[in-house]
Amino acid sequence: MADFVDMWVYLSQTPLFGLAATLVTYVSAHAVYDRMNRAPWANPVLWSVVCIGCVLVATDIPYPTYFAGAQFVHVLLGPAVVALAWPLWQRRSEIRRRGMALMLGAILGGLAAGGSAVLLAWAFDMPTEVLRSLAPKSVTAPVAMGIAERLGGVPALAAVFAVLTGMVGALSAKYLFNLLRIDSWAVRGFAIGTASHGIGAARALEVHPDAGAYAGIALGLQVVLASLLMPLVFRWLS
Repeated sequence: MADFVDMWVYLSQTPLFGLAATLVTYVSAHAVYDRMNRAPWANPVLWSVVCIGCVLVATDIPYPTYFAGAQFVHVLLGPAVVALAWPLWQRRSEIRRRGMALMLGAILGGLAAGGSAVLLAWAFDMPTEVLRSLAPKSVTAPVAMGIAERLGGVPALAAVFAVLTGMVGALSAKYLFNLLRIDSWAVRGFAIGTASHGIGAARALEVHPDAGAYAGIALGLQVVLASLLMPLVFRWLS
């Protein structure tokens, strides 16, 4: 037992711990996800976060120690987002025909996503820093952190809100779309990409290629529009 404890202490302090823990946990969670017929509630990202968080808390391992290894996976986020361009290229003529409608939908969807969060925070009299951190919640986490910093919010808090938003969208979108009787994969994908950014787009890609393609373009439009317009809107309102 003492040897096991010594080995655990050694491994938990090395960068490889974060990398190994992330890969093993996600692969295991994804295996369960497949066995559950990819039910939304079995989302592997959600359960990976829960399991790794519980391990870090139970073993008192600092997050920076874990991230020293997990950052190798984090670096792959950029190429993964760029890879979403391939299904868009395959549907380029169709997207070109719907260009104006997609742009209008992105503007209105982004306004609804960010505006509703800000209004709720204002209605509950939350601190200004929280309000400004909530505004970019439907933009992918790295970009949301940068926008929040420019708005005067807290980047770390913005990242938490963005991840939670993505999780909620990935878990609930299927049931909401069925309830609203929305059958078009393009509409489903664009909606979840607008509201739930990368995590929602990943879920859409698993469900249907058309949903994944439109989720990717919605994600890209939200990143560009939010980066350009949110600072201007908050500066105008100040």
